[in-house]
Amino acid sequence: MNAFAATTDRTAAAPAVGTKRPRPRAQRIWQTVGPPVIFVIMLAVVAVLTPAFLGGGGLTIIAASAAPILLVALGQALVLHIGSIDLSNAAIALLGAILLAITLSSIGPISPLLVLVIVTVCGAVNGLLVAYAQVPSFALTLGTLGIYSAAALVASGATTVYVAANGEGVAALYATGIVGIPLTFWLGVVVAVLLWAMLRFTRLGLGMTAVGRNESGAIFSAVRTRRIKVVVFSLSGFTAGLAAITIIAQAGSASPTGLGSDLLLPAIAAAIVGGTSISGGATNPINVVFGALTVALVPIATAALGIDAQAQSLVYGVVIIAVVALTMTRSRGAIVK
Repeated sequence: MNAFAATTDRTAAAPAVGTKRPRPRAQRIWQTVGPPVIFVIMLAVVAVLTPAFLGGGGLTIIAASAAPILLVALGQALVLHIGSIDLSNAAIALLGAILLAITLSSIGPISPLLVLVIVTVCGAVNGLLVAYAQVPSFALTLGTLGIYSAAALVASGATTVYVAANGEGVAALYATGIVGIPLTFWLGVVVAVLLWAMLRFTRLGLGMTAVGRNESGAIFSAVRTRRIKVVVFSLSGFTAGLAAITIIAQAGSASPTGLGSDLLLPAIAAAIVGGTSISGGATNPINVVFGALTVALVPIATAALGIDAQAQSLVYGVVIIAVVALTMTRSRGAIVK
């Protein structure tokens, strides 16, 4: 009788527990809409406080600044998605930009293709070492960050390399726009949509999600985890190469200390602000677009609002922490590291 009563009590208590189920659903909805909502709110605040900023081509400036960040962030998001990290892809982008500036004058239209091949191989090397040599991605890519940065320094002769000839085709990506937004940014949007489709509808994408959520389980399910890691790091190198093209399109030159030399932290921030889980298994490349726009907007907005340059880094850090806190995925009982 007591056992029956206890069972009845548990059954009666079930609806009370069930009432909490909508909360995870609300979190998933916020995970989906959070990044674009936060960007729109920030943009609206800037528009109200400094109307001249948007009227003076502010959206074009934001999109142009976001383009290389977005492309590097998309590669970073893929690597984070499988539970790893790539600290070297921003350095690969810079090396690619320098190689592109050097080779455009001599081999013309073949140069971008050659650079894309080189940087993809750089990414593949990272993936091979992570997958087969079992080197932790953080330690490995921290080392290759130094190697690729040194290679960029040597290739450029520690100076700015200008595109002397045959740069019109690449420059057109920045000079040409759709609704006032440069094609360099739309390139990132197209890549984001393609990666979103890959993650949702292909065997590779499903395998990547399996590796990110539970690599041991993926191995027991016969998922080729090593091959997936090599492909993902290769894609990170490839998107870094696309970022290199946008750098040359915008600046017409490349330098170890110029445009693109400080992409690493903004790209990681853009991926995380875009809802990518740093523990793996959850990312939406389309939301990374809004993450990149938000990251690009923060320093531009602080300057437009008249905040002193010395305080901009402080504001940048506070805003990024706040946005990540609002957009990151949390589940009951989960541990945030």
